[in-house]
Amino acid sequence: MRSEEKLHLIKKSTQKPSREEAEDAVRTLLRWAGDNPDREGLIDTPSRVVRSYEEFFIGYESEPKELLKRTFEETDGYDEMVVLRDIRVESYCEHHMVPIIGVAHVAYLPRRRVVGISKLARVVEVYAKRLQIQEKMTAQVANTIQEELDPLGVAVVIDANHQCMSTRGVHKTGVSMVTSRMLGLFRRDPRTRSEFMTLISQK
Repeated sequence: MRSEEKLHLIKKSTQKPSREEAEDAVRTLLRWAGDNPDREGLIDTPSRVVRSYEEFFIGYESEPKELLKRTFEETDGYDEMVVLRDIRVESYCEHHMVPIIGVAHVAYLPRRRVVGISKLARVVEVYAKRLQIQEKMTAQVANTIQEELDPLGVAVVIDANHQCMSTRGVHKTGVSMVTSRMLGLFRRDPRTRSEFMTLISQK
């Protein structure tokens, strides 16, 4: 195969499918499941599924680092921990494409500047709205905050239920997975880490 043909095939395989192609793929899955995509109850299902996917995976449309570009330096010397607790996480397992539902807790120790708290929640949301594994998502959120804000430290804990475990496979309900990423002082100083864990456990 010539190199030009190889490049064409690579480009074609990575090109985003059209909406029509996506809807056709849903019809194929409906037939594979054993149903008739042309029956009354399923006629509009392909278009509904595609619209849903646009919401589920909207995180691919945003760059998380851009959310943290605007910061504030007028803090009157505030240098204590900033903690945002119980950020709703709605993601999808990249292995089975079923929901991961839980909460994220995010903290950082400002060095010189702070960021609007809604931006922290948005960083979590952007990474969550992609096909994910929880370990990677936890690291991505922490690393992005560390790289963009240059704080003294960052801590991220995510506690979530995985439907790939509760609705298939081992069928174990009521089980949650907890992942954490500690950077800077949160990793080096046990007292700082302990303070963060105490704050997020308070109700």
